[in-house]
Amino acid sequence: MMRELVEFRSADGGTVLVEVEEGPGVVTRGGGRGEVFKQAQQTFEEAVSRIQPAVQGVINQMLSLTHRPDEVCVEFGLDLHAQAGAFIAAAGATANFTVTLTWRAAPT
Repeated sequence: MMRELVEFRSADGGTVLVEVEEGPGVVTRGGGRGEVFKQAQQTFEEAVSRIQPAVQGVINQMLSLTHRPDEVCVEFGLDLHAQAGAFIAAAGATANFTVTLTWRAAPT
């Protein structure tokens, strides 16, 4: 599959260019120097905010453990799409999230 540039507006009026896998057609505009960008249907912040509930849910569940860890590290892949926005990509063959919990002292 080919890659293309998608332009996301930002909340402060700027733009963010993201290289994505080519998807179905959306509105395009010239980017200068012969480049053409697809125009995202939402701001960058709106797109990224779509994954916040999933990430927050994982963190909340890990911190609610009886023996609360001192540190929680959540790794995940983030894909952006001109129309769909952000979504959690498969990080491996069987996982979307990798979670690491660290305890520095023995539980009391």
